[in-house]
Parts: sequence; C-alpha cells; structure tokens
Amino acid sequence: MANERLRQTITAAGHDHHWLAERVGVDPKTVERWVLQGRVPQRVHRKAAAALLEQDEAFLWPSLLSDPQTHAASEAEVLRVYPTRGAVPLDLWVSLIKGATEELSLLSYAGLFLLDNNPDITELLTERAKSGVRVRILLGDAASGAVQQRGEEEGIGAGMPARVRMAYRYLQPALCTPGLEVRVHSTTLYNSIYLSDATMLVNMHMYGSGAPANPVMHLQRVAGGRLFESYRKSLEAVWQGAVPATEF
Repeated sequence: MANERLRQTITAAGHDHHWLAERVGVDPKTVERWVLQGRVPQRVHRKAAAALLEQDEAFLWPSLLSDPQTHAASEAEVLRVYPTRGAVPLDLWVSLIKGATEELSLLSYAGLFLLDNNPDITELLTERAKSGVRVRILLGDAASGAVQQRGEEEGIGAGMPARVRMAYRYLQPALCTPGLEVRVHSTTLYNSIYLSDATMLVNMHMYGSGAPANPVMHLQRVAGGRLFESYRKSLEAVWQGAVPATEF
C-alpha cells in the first residue's frame, strides 16, 4: 500500500524523491519504494528522513506505533514513575545537575522548589556552565496569561507570578556566566521538563492540582525509544519561541 502521508509531506516541503534520497544517502528507487510500496526504512534512514521533513517518524510511518521493538524500547526508557514530585529524592535532582557533561536544560514556570530545597543550586549551575556544559533555563513570563492562568488553576492566584520573579532573582548571579542562558516563555505547560544529557525528569501537570502533587517520570534515552525524544522536542519548541531574560 502506498504511503500517501510520506508522499504529501515530501511534496508539501517543495521537494521530490531525488532530493530526499540524496540527503538521506540512499538510492532514489529506495525512496520510491518507501512511497509507492509503503516500505518502512531502516532506523538510521528513517530518523534522517523525518528530521529533514521536520515530522515525527510515527506520523510518516504509522505502523511504527504497533512495532514490538518500538514498544519494548519505550518501556525501557521509563526508569521509574513517582506519584508526586515530592516523592522524588532530593539527591536525584542534584545528581541531575552535577552529572551533566554536555547539556542541562530546565523547563518550568518557576522551578522554585530546586532553589528552595538546595541553596547551592545557582552555584552548581554556574559551575556546570564553566566546565563546558551548555546550560539552558526556561522560566515563565511572569506577566503572561499562561502563568497567571496556572496560578488560578492551582489555587494560588498571584502567587505563581511571584514565584517566577523569585526564581529569577535567585538566578541573577549566574546570568553573566558564559554558556549559561536564561530565557522566558509564555507557553501553556503540560509538563515541566528537566533534561541532563541522556537523563530526564518530567513533572506532569494536572488541572486543579499543583505541580508538587503531580507525578514525575524518570526517563533515560534508549535507541529506538520515543518518549525521551518526544519530550525533548517539546522542550526545544518552547526554547525556540522563548526570549532572553532581562528583568522581570
């Protein structure tokens, strides 16, 4: 069966089979088989094609969702699920920061619990950046409707924007550190994401309930898995739409 979704995606991007084949590193007839016969490419070619077309692999090849290997890999990604953020050991949060060697990205509205529970977090972030780690911190725009609405939904009203401003003040001493960047966003967050190299903690958000009482998934990157990369893409989308922090 032909893969019309792949065909239309290539056409909508303004390209053809030859363009995709050249950049993925396969014969044009191979791409034709992907389209005309519905063949599913090898993982390395599949990932390259999806990246070039700026689409998720499962969108281009829906059969992946029922692939036993994909299911097994995604199950292996989940190290543990904590019933609440408060159940996550403090040393796990700290190790997430201390253990970063390449990348540390923190996405939340305030993330104030990290600073409240460990007064050395700002210094740790600075130290990581000075050691060559790319440190990215995303805070909510305290004046945005998204942050104000979250405050109403959690029952703390203006307390949410106030928490964001407090987090920013905590981080101010680190703002001039090379390799450390803070941006603000006005995204409606469904999850707060804390990424350290191949490890991630995802704090899910439930309507009417504060983040401390919501579940946290402890994930690791696994070849062929989908959860880690899906949350990473979400984080990257927020980062691209955020603006450099100046003053709150």
